[in-house]
Amino acid sequence: MELVANNQPLRMIQHENEIVSNHSSFIEANTEKVMLGHLKNECIIPVFSKDNESTISHFQFIDRTLDIAKSLFPHQQIAEPEIRVSHIVKGRTPSAIGKPAKELLEHEKTIYYERCAFLIEVPTITQIVNNNLLTLSIGGVRSYSQENLYSKKTLEKFKVFVGFNNKVCANLCVSTDGFSNDIRIGSIMDMEEQINTLVSSYNREKHIQTMTETARYSLTEMQFAHLIGKLRMYTAAPKFQNDLPLSISLTDSQITSVVRQYYDCPNFKRDGDGSINLWNLYNLFTEANKSSYIDNNIERNVNAYELINNLGNSFENKSYNWLLPQ
Repeated sequence: MELVANNQPLRMIQHENEIVSNHSSFIEANTEKVMLGHLKNECIIPVFSKDNESTISHFQFIDRTLDIAKSLFPHQQIAEPEIRVSHIVKGRTPSAIGKPAKELLEHEKTIYYERCAFLIEVPTITQIVNNNLLTLSIGGVRSYSQENLYSKKTLEKFKVFVGFNNKVCANLCVSTDGFSNDIRIGSIMDMEEQINTLVSSYNREKHIQTMTETARYSLTEMQFAHLIGKLRMYTAAPKFQNDLPLSISLTDSQITSVVRQYYDCPNFKRDGDGSINLWNLYNLFTEANKSSYIDNNIERNVNAYELINNLGNSFENKSYNWLLPQ
């Protein structure tokens, strides 16, 4: 075994409450990486203003999901959550009223994050798909922007997913049956049933098989160019969207990123003749999707999976597809 010297050991150390940056994450956009202890000890919890009832905090959501993951996979290793947050909401304690911002002391400041996403890997459950190492992962998304905090307490909305994390690039691979877009719960105790239902309905073997088969089919350079053109038409022509069997949720700038990576991506770029297989194209889509905000990232990830499956089914059945030239 080759030993590699670590010339920057301080970068390996993370204090419990420290906010750190990570340039290889399952989501990027305008997010920051934080530790679970930071959410527990340094963030306030928003309330529903009309009855002052507490919301379910990001810490509670993640910590409970971590406990559930350990119970679902009791004989497996469970990694610490990777947590990304955005849209910080700042405040101050009553003792700091009227004080200039630059003079605020740390104990006079309050913060919480409007949006939070996290990923919990099960590193002992792995799969090689098209020469890429994938690890089973469970995660969730929460956005206070989807709650009416000016009303009385109601059922709160959460999103939970189970799928795989591509260790080559940290791209998420989430199938339709591995994503629950609208979990509504009144207390954190309700979370267990919802996550158990999601994991039990997730067909891991089918997901792996489907992803493996994507490498069987390739787009020529002309087909890829035609596909990109149709995707751009979709984002620009609302009337066009109503007549199509599949929605497209990638933005125009993300489609541009796919084209750029088609030429330059070190792992998933085109072949020498300009062709690209559907597995590589799928990863270009999910890579571009990392620029999405937390509250719609997983939906777009699942949409990319559906889009690739739509193309693969057309190749398999030799059927018409509006995205491909005839």
